[in-house]
Amino acid sequence: MKKTSTRLADGRELIYYDSRDDTVRDAVDRRPLDPTVTTSEIRRDPLLGDSVAIASHRQGRTYHPPADECPLCPSQGERLSEIPDSSYDVVVFENRFPSLAGDSGRCEVVCFTSDHDAAFADLTEDQAGLVLDAWTDRTAELSHLPSVEQVFCFENRGAEIGVTLGHPHGQIYAYPFTTPRTALMLRSLATHKEATGGENLFDEVVARELADGSRLVLTSEHWVAFVPYAAHWPYEVHLYPRRRVPDLLGLDEGARTEFPQVYLELLRRFDRIFGEGEPATPYIAAWHQAPFGALEEFDGISRDDFALHLELFTIRRTSGKLKFLAGSESGMSVFINDVPPETAAQRLREVASS
Repeated sequence: MKKTSTRLADGRELIYYDSRDDTVRDAVDRRPLDPTVTTSEIRRDPLLGDSVAIASHRQGRTYHPPADECPLCPSQGERLSEIPDSSYDVVVFENRFPSLAGDSGRCEVVCFTSDHDAAFADLTEDQAGLVLDAWTDRTAELSHLPSVEQVFCFENRGAEIGVTLGHPHGQIYAYPFTTPRTALMLRSLATHKEATGGENLFDEVVARELADGSRLVLTSEHWVAFVPYAAHWPYEVHLYPRRRVPDLLGLDEGARTEFPQVYLELLRRFDRIFGEGEPATPYIAAWHQAPFGALEEFDGISRDDFALHLELFTIRRTSGKLKFLAGSESGMSVFINDVPPETAAQRLREVASS
């Protein structure tokens, strides 16, 4: 992998990740952009104890542009985009309309391919491996920023999810705090460790799914994918490396080499869940990594107790119908799942690639 860092016309950082070491990236951003101005603010809810990002400048962000005006496609002639070069493998840049910025963290866009009409599932294994390299590199770099405590790599796919740009891309949020979902995991981890005399809850969850087998989706030498026992979403898969590591940086060469094959197979199965002729399945793919900040509030827990894993889920519950977060889910955070996890796992096994 070759990494080339440059600056856009308004001062934002842009990084090319190339599979060839001899690739030259010297294109200049020719757009007449003013310096980026953001108004992000983090406010803490005193009752719930969580944090909310207030980012009013995002109201003006690009919204469903036509394909020939896509800001994530490479620049061509006088059609200038966020990517100055006329081609790219994988590229990462600071979001022009970030939810988090400055002392409040950082937001980046990850473009998986220059092909506007592709999806992550269409990538080759080499291309998917390069995306994994980019995620890992950005996790390492962002973890050193003084304002960053947790790094979250994710992809939103599909208009139903709320995606406003059709080009295949994901994002990275670098939070200045430990996110509420991760804090809940850490508390459960700490409670279980104390109650069992040192046992790791993540290890037990994976071992239970392997022993039960009814919710397994696929297994390989280095990875395990299953529908969780208490799945929140109609079709939800958790992907764990067999060797517990706290973050993407901890993956060994075997897991890194095998990941593209496993992950691409999962994504392709997701697109086959609802049968032939159905539109592409909307999904969220979310990497859960250990925070880089101090963990004193979680008694007896270190970063090495956390287990890196990816959660992949769709809001579509059946053909033509979405799972909306209504009163119980939105008002009380109590999910109601219409699809039994065992049924979801069986379906995801049925649509395996031949």
